[in-house]
Amino acid sequence: MKDLKLLIVDDEQSQRDLLSGFLSKKGFEVFASESAERALEEYHKIFAPLALVDMKMPGMDGIELLGKLKEINPFIQVIVLTAFGSVETAVKAMRAGAFDYLTKPVEDLDELIVKLGRAAEQNRLVVENAVMSERLAEIFPTSEIIGESQAIAKVKEMISLVAAKDATVLITGPSGTGKELVARAIHALSPRAGMKLVAINCAAFPENLLESELFGYEKGAFTGADKAKQGRFELADGGTLFLDEIGEMPLTMQVKLLRVLEDRKIERLGSVKEISLDTRIIAATNRDLERLVKEQKFREDLYYRLNVIQINLPPLRERTGDILLLAEQFIKKFARKVGKEIDGIDADAAELLTSYAWPGNVRELENIIERAVVLSRSNFITKADLTGLTPGKVPASSADQPSTLADMEKKHIEACLDRLGWNMALTAEKLGIHRNTLRSKIKEYGITQKDQ
Repeated sequence: MKDLKLLIVDDEQSQRDLLSGFLSKKGFEVFASESAERALEEYHKIFAPLALVDMKMPGMDGIELLGKLKEINPFIQVIVLTAFGSVETAVKAMRAGAFDYLTKPVEDLDELIVKLGRAAEQNRLVVENAVMSERLAEIFPTSEIIGESQAIAKVKEMISLVAAKDATVLITGPSGTGKELVARAIHALSPRAGMKLVAINCAAFPENLLESELFGYEKGAFTGADKAKQGRFELADGGTLFLDEIGEMPLTMQVKLLRVLEDRKIERLGSVKEISLDTRIIAATNRDLERLVKEQKFREDLYYRLNVIQINLPPLRERTGDILLLAEQFIKKFARKVGKEIDGIDADAAELLTSYAWPGNVRELENIIERAVVLSRSNFITKADLTGLTPGKVPASSADQPSTLADMEKKHIEACLDRLGWNMALTAEKLGIHRNTLRSKIKEYGITQKDQ
């Protein structure tokens, strides 16, 4: 922790001097303040990632200072100092965003060092995650990795967390959910970004061709091999190899892949010379590999080798709040491509998009929007432009039927909000009411947005 900046704020000079002297000897670059007000005046000069803050001080107290420091630097990790036995104050501070707490006077200096070490690591992680998220947005500003649902936010977080590591990643999810896009994002954010990302669809080749595609071959290895050829593993050396549809790989090839993952070496067909590799593996499948393992159609040892880190992509029907966001991005993309000016989607078209089951997921949505943009004759995509879509209807049981007029209104408003991804303007337009009326109804009935 050499040269790590640390802010200490305590109105008691003896405690301030003790902590400053001890922590300076431990390699911290210490900045001490006798008041919260003074600390805030000076903080912009030091921008320390860590702080030790006394809770009870004249003027501004530690809780208020904690909040103001977080406003300036959201990543700062604050350890609060509380009076002995003041559990309520410590809990309040933790709820306000403190990383940890210690009781005063600080006597266990070893515990202090341990907690500061953990706080420093937490600061590093949150900063790294934020930087990765920003780079993700820069690299894929209008890609399918967009949305506000919990499910897609978790996917973005996982991409940010695993990209910098070198662990093998298994991406799961139905066809059309964007598994290759996630693989490209992981590679683009990794230290290997300057090297190649090489992809192969394991379902696209028969077994004998798959082996030569992966491992390459020497001249004369088989009939037609008139010159040596590098395989995908060699092409991805130093970079990333993306094995798509890994669940379709034949068992005999699974054995050979397992050996490569264990030894990090390959042999071209027709050669006995081993070639050492430095390749990161990312695999993807729309199959249930655990079930295939039980059915003895996929090797259990290979499954565990691949499933070091798993990222699961949800089907589009489970993230309905993202459908209109995705549609808007695709409209912009294809409108530019064909040279049209299209401002958006009308309410009926939006309702149809959000009520459809989307068996083909994001890929199907993209194709539908591309066709709609080409067919559109106005500045808005209409229901008539969305050819081939039938709303997915789920019959309600008698127990679900609302009993009063107010219940019916509430159910109808909830259904429209959910279908339209809580887009207030479109929902109000569809219901034929003003947006202020819609907000009043939401408040009156206590309607809340469901987690996506």
